[in-house]
Amino acid sequence: MSVLARGHELFPYAGGGLATTTRKIKEKPEEIKRVIKAGIRTSRYIRADRDGTIQFLLEWQRSDREVATVAYEFLSKVINEDGSMPEKGFRFLIEDIKESVKVPREVSFNEVSDLAILREAQRELGIKEK
Repeated sequence: MSVLARGHELFPYAGGGLATTTRKIKEKPEEIKRVIKAGIRTSRYIRADRDGTIQFLLEWQRSDREVATVAYEFLSKVINEDGSMPEKGFRFLIEDIKESVKVPREVSFNEVSDLAILREAQRELGIKEK
């Protein structure tokens, strides 16, 4: 098979993320921050240690080296090291969900996101805000 296109090269779409309730944000912000920081550290590890990540994928997925290597190559291209998602990608996600649940009105970025804890986690990890 020939690769015609790769989704992550054509448009910025969230491959993963962290979602929670406003109640959880209010009641357990430190827990959420620890999860965010763990995700950022994981992303950094993946980018920094190709062989270690491939070995982890071999064991975790119980796959062969070729599959784990392909998974790594994809993963290393779609993650970032600061825990954020480009607003354009988030907007794409919002529009996709709006369409699937038939929401006709405009939904603002701030209406469905709260980046305060992410920004705090980034500061604590020494990541400069973009």
